[in-house]
Amino acid sequence: MAMNLPNKLTLSRFVMTIAFVICMSMGEEWELLHAPGRAAGWNFGYTFAFVLFIAASITDFLDGYLARKHKLVTNFGKLMDPLADKVMMAAGFITLIPLRAIPASIAIILISREFLITGLRLLATSRGVVLPSEKLGKHKTLWQIITVAYFLMLLSIMEFMRAGILPADHGTWWELAWIYGGRTLLGIAVALTIWSGCAYFWRHRDLVAE
Repeated sequence: MAMNLPNKLTLSRFVMTIAFVICMSMGEEWELLHAPGRAAGWNFGYTFAFVLFIAASITDFLDGYLARKHKLVTNFGKLMDPLADKVMMAAGFITLIPLRAIPASIAIILISREFLITGLRLLATSRGVVLPSEKLGKHKTLWQIITVAYFLMLLSIMEFMRAGILPADHGTWWELAWIYGGRTLLGIAVALTIWSGCAYFWRHRDLVAE
């Protein structure tokens, strides 16, 4: 039987995540990106990564919408859709650590929650139960996506400044946006991550009661 469109979109998210990581590795290091007086360059690795991350995020919401609308929900989709989300978000968090957007300790908290939920789903699967994603988890994912996309957008803007396409005045509003805007979004994402994780474990506490 041929794979349906929602499941194809889910698998495409894995491919785009790999391409995203490659583009992030092509971007300039933090010190070089901010080096005063350094000659302008045409490195747009972060810009391409930003576009790929947005495209992958769109498939995250599109595959679920199509599956529900056309009644194409499958056990494969229930398992692989959340897994694709976790791989995508883990890639976003980890690649932003060297750029001082997300502290390593915060990234560990965010990723650990995903591992714990995945372990719970595997435990449920071993007992013949498939645990789908829940609404609170979707809200968590949305805010995580917004947070990562926000930092990627600022990095993309910086690249355009370095190339001389945009005026290089990042010493004022850009720094404020990076620090205060980023911290606000990151705080919301962390709070929802912890809250949704605790709620998910409590709702399915019978699986770990033994």
